[in-house]
Amino acid sequence: MTTLKLPDIAAQGATLQQTLSWVGMREIAIPLLLDDQRLAARAHAGVSLDQADARGIHMSRLYLALQVLEHEPLTPAVLQRLLQQFLSSHQGLSQRAYLELEIDWLLRRPALLSPLQGWKHYPLQVRAQRDEQGFHVELQVQIAYSSTCPCSAALARQLIQEQFAADFAEQPLQAEAVRQWLGSSQGILATPHSQRSQAQVAVQLQMPQDELPARRLLEACEAALGTAVQTAVKRADEQAFALANGQNLMFCEDAARRLHGCLLDQPGLSGFQVRVVHAESLHAHDAVACSRHNWQVRD
Repeated sequence: MTTLKLPDIAAQGATLQQTLSWVGMREIAIPLLLDDQRLAARAHAGVSLDQADARGIHMSRLYLALQVLEHEPLTPAVLQRLLQQFLSSHQGLSQRAYLELEIDWLLRRPALLSPLQGWKHYPLQVRAQRDEQGFHVELQVQIAYSSTCPCSAALARQLIQEQFAADFAEQPLQAEAVRQWLGSSQGILATPHSQRSQAQVAVQLQMPQDELPARRLLEACEAALGTAVQTAVKRADEQAFALANGQNLMFCEDAARRLHGCLLDQPGLSGFQVRVVHAESLHAHDAVACSRHNWQVRD
């Protein structure tokens, strides 16, 4: 067996001659280093097939090249070097290289007031491309937050006002009586509806950059929204979260505009797009808003 030459079908010419824009593999399990953490990721790696009569690419070369992610922190320089290796190992076959990483990003997040903390999951995608125009990197992160409807809040306040007028119509106002009323079930006769919401934020980075600004962008977007969902909480944290929701009433349009303004202020971005989804508790459908700035669509 060892004396036999193994057949290489891929080296034979293609029966049907045609260039292909992308050939590669998806769902490659790979560990990587990001933000001083070792994280689980799924890689989608590929190159263009620009030689029309070539049967195929060398997929094992892409797979083996990805092993660098196990040992070096994920940076733009590492991504650029990896894509260059994709192309060098396919010299004469390919002019464009692609890599997408889907990362299970876990961050420890503190409670709002108490000393508690817990782990929170952020789906993170990193996309890198090397083509005739150069080297490109995109980041996309998904952020969960709470949104309280401004219209519902106004309607609830109106009902409380009407109940207050009815309950105190025949008596002089006394501060203690009003305080007791506000703490009763009559004082919270109606509540506005809130929903767990999702923001999908994608950015295109200006090059060169030394690091991937994933954490900085995430924290800036959460601060702009003001109501990021929590992990471990005590009652004091839950009360602080209720206050944050009351001070940050927003339709989906408001949330999208907040994120748009936040991203305009972030350095090192050449473009971005935002998509927010409010999973309505009033309706059976979702409310959605999108925004885009200088976004370059690439193959």
